[in-house]
Amino acid sequence: MTKIKFAIIGFGNIGKRHAEHILNNEAAELVAVCDINTLLQEQLPSNVSFYQDIDSLLNNNNADVLCVCTPNYLHESHTIAGLRAGLHTVVEKPMALSVQECNRMIEAAEIAGKMIFAVKQNRYNPPVQAVKKLLEEHRLGKTFLVQVNCFWNRGDSYYTQSDWRGKKDKDGGCLFTQFSHFVDILYYLNGSIISAKGSINNFAHQHNTQFEDTGSFVLNAANGSIVNFNFTTCSYDKNMEGAITLFAEHGTVKIGGQYLNTIEYQQLKGAAIPAINISAKNNDYGAYQGSMSNHDKLIQNVIDVLNNGKNMMTTAEEGREVVRMIELMYQSV
Repeated sequence: MTKIKFAIIGFGNIGKRHAEHILNNEAAELVAVCDINTLLQEQLPSNVSFYQDIDSLLNNNNADVLCVCTPNYLHESHTIAGLRAGLHTVVEKPMALSVQECNRMIEAAEIAGKMIFAVKQNRYNPPVQAVKKLLEEHRLGKTFLVQVNCFWNRGDSYYTQSDWRGKKDKDGGCLFTQFSHFVDILYYLNGSIISAKGSINNFAHQHNTQFEDTGSFVLNAANGSIVNFNFTTCSYDKNMEGAITLFAEHGTVKIGGQYLNTIEYQQLKGAAIPAINISAKNNDYGAYQGSMSNHDKLIQNVIDVLNNGKNMMTTAEEGREVVRMIELMYQSV
């Protein structure tokens, strides 16, 4: 068995989650971490090298893969630097803050002959996989309407943790930072969108963000269906719902819970899919919670692709399409 050697740039909440699953995978080895905060070195095993800048990281280790876990606005530059240094890259969501940035990343990967793995870990959620199987087997028939609800809480403590959060040019907005996973699941299950109309507002975060905290969109999908996409970070005190419901010719099914973690209801022509209700699988960051924690499967997919030639769960082109859909939504308001 060839161990895949990983390096991580950005050792905040999500970088630490990558490290955890790399260290726990027998087919993986964490060889280096890079972060501007030198105190974080104390949290690493002694055999993991630590660097303060990306050039030192890339010039002094033998990694196969670079996990880019830095703030959104740095994804492009750090990914391209890793690719040019001869490493495959794993890029956290969002892949970048524009389609143009994604294009430059994909071009760099093609020139380097390396791969970009876009992080969309909610695709691994068992309820999502169950509904994906329904669609692949054509059991639902034509999709008529899709409802996406993302009702989360992001309080003041969230925005004081990092100076890039809430800044338009560094963060991008709620659809990039909080809800790009839900845009991806919409794309994964229902395909691309071709037009959008929407409204956004900043109701409760004007003192610490430069963009919206709430929005509602009506989207037209390429498959002919209508999509209603609602989101907010103003849910009082805690996250309440992360859900997608499909109304189709031969069935209705709702993936619900707070993090797309349950089959909330279903009515299908033919046999029902198994009831699924997963608890305690969200990314818990103390002051706030994120999407379901499937980064173990993400790391395993990277290993399976590189060692065994298996299919990538989310390609760079798919990551770019999610960014295009977000851009289209923002351009409509």
